[in-house]
Amino acid sequence: MAELAAWASDARRSRGRRIAEPDLRAEQAFRIDRERIVHCTAFRRLVYKTQVFLNHEGDLFRTRLTHSLEVAQLARSMARQLALDEDLVEAIALAHDLGHTPFGHAGQDALHECMRGVGADGFEHNLQSLRVVDGLEQTHAGFDGLNLSFETREGILKHCSRAHAQRLERDEPGGVAQRFLQGTQPSLEAQLVNLADEMAYNAHDIDDGVRSGLITVEQLSAVPLYQRFHTEALQVFPSLAQGAPRRWLFESIRRMREAQADDLVATTLHALRRHAPADADAVRRAPPLVAFSDDMREAARTLKRFLFDTLYRHPQVQHSTDRARQVVHELFAAYLQWPHEMPAEHASQAQRERESQEPRVRESHEPRVRAVADYIAGMTDRFALREHERLTGRALFADAR
Repeated sequence: MAELAAWASDARRSRGRRIAEPDLRAEQAFRIDRERIVHCTAFRRLVYKTQVFLNHEGDLFRTRLTHSLEVAQLARSMARQLALDEDLVEAIALAHDLGHTPFGHAGQDALHECMRGVGADGFEHNLQSLRVVDGLEQTHAGFDGLNLSFETREGILKHCSRAHAQRLERDEPGGVAQRFLQGTQPSLEAQLVNLADEMAYNAHDIDDGVRSGLITVEQLSAVPLYQRFHTEALQVFPSLAQGAPRRWLFESIRRMREAQADDLVATTLHALRRHAPADADAVRRAPPLVAFSDDMREAARTLKRFLFDTLYRHPQVQHSTDRARQVVHELFAAYLQWPHEMPAEHASQAQRERESQEPRVRESHEPRVRAVADYIAGMTDRFALREHERLTGRALFADAR
């Protein structure tokens, strides 16, 4: 393994696992985390979960699984140049979307609305990813969840509301939610994955958007970041103008992605030299250190605004996501009313509050709501559609069958 920089996370100095596993070799902690993530059920489900286009809309569009793999590749490549721990970077990247609902952000927003509608704190997919690895996975004999290292769990929890952070802090004092209450930073590896996530979806959503026909290369020419590399690709390979639009698109996106990576590495190295954190703990007390240059950050924001206005809010995408939101709302209402329609382990969790002798629990919907949310969040697109049709008798996506 390449020598790590002083500011990198070091598996030998990890803050450990919630449940001690003395037989594990300390220096392999993050590699073990990565392997547990790859072999867990929630990771396999990502192949049938929406990124932008619903899973049935085309075989070549990105899914949550392919997105996670692209984030891992990008982040690991940059981590090597920054002398960070590549295993930790990959573990965080592969796990960061484990808690995502079916139907992408539409499903997440709908589940949030459902939970808020019955008095719960709402739904956050980053928090749900942590719930998956901390307890919902049932693949180990000695504990619930995957029992990952603190540093991997810290990176998975990219965002967290103050209310949720306070609840997590009560259950795990000084744990992964503390930084949201104190205003400190996560590890450099976690910061890197956060920006690699943005780089990946901006790049692949251009590709998927053009492939779908919902955005055109002519429209993209108004986006300076893309147009720069579209022009550069033609200058290097003039033959691209002769009937090779897909190859020209791929070459343009590849050059854009590589330029962003180079910019991030250079800007981050400059920040690291200026702040000179002595170790990973000093990184947490510093301002964010992994960053783009000001020019690249603004160019990326312009691209992101273009994608929101042109692709994510396209009427065809909105039509699909509106129906997806309806599926989630109606599934939530059905399972809340008929918890026995869920598998036994989810139904039993939902039933506990009805049988509780404690007034606070009995009067609260929280256990039942949480059980329903966990079940729906774990669904793939196609399973959610089948369940919705089974429970309502209506097929909102007849073309998905």
